[in-house]
Amino acid sequence: MLINKYTIIQCQRVILVPYKKKHVLKYHEWMKSESLQQLTASEPLTLEEEYEMQKSWLRDENKLTFIILDKAKYEETQNEIDSMIGDTNLFFANADDRICAEAEIMIAEEWARKRKCGWEATLLMFMYGIDYLGVKQYIVKISYQNDISIKMFNDMGFVEVGRSDVFQEVTLSKLVDDMWIEWIKQSLGHFKVIDKNVEEENKEV
Repeated sequence: MLINKYTIIQCQRVILVPYKKKHVLKYHEWMKSESLQQLTASEPLTLEEEYEMQKSWLRDENKLTFIILDKAKYEETQNEIDSMIGDTNLFFANADDRICAEAEIMIAEEWARKRKCGWEATLLMFMYGIDYLGVKQYIVKISYQNDISIKMFNDMGFVEVGRSDVFQEVTLSKLVDDMWIEWIKQSLGHFKVIDKNVEEENKEV
């Protein structure tokens, strides 16, 4: 989605950055993992297909994605590729009606798990969707085997609204209200949304 083409979101543990061409190779290496394919219900793509997917995500008004960086590692190395740990996404059924969004989160690097990075990145994406896109409801679809993600979203206030034995996944939902927004802000603490103004197109995007 073009709206976040130059957007950076910083918090305590993670930094969210736009998904660019330079990130594709490492992302492709992640998605060779059969366990990640299973957890994210994804099909393996060739590297060329992955580059095309990155371009389509940039232009598709129904999809929004950020790459997740480990903040401490980025501050140490100043290298986005070395600091990449996962991604977070929103999907809209209709670009003209962004009331409801389907959310996804993936922490691909094992060393970055169990450190609240996924928790923080997800809440940041929720706030971005609320503040910049007007989202009023979030849903998530999670594999039956992904107990950690199911618990995380339950802890965020999501409730189960459906199950699919065919796809082996549970659907959870959360309506956005003022109390939940305040809870998200308190959970995150200080965070900053930066829209980088550039005068010419970045050829890497």
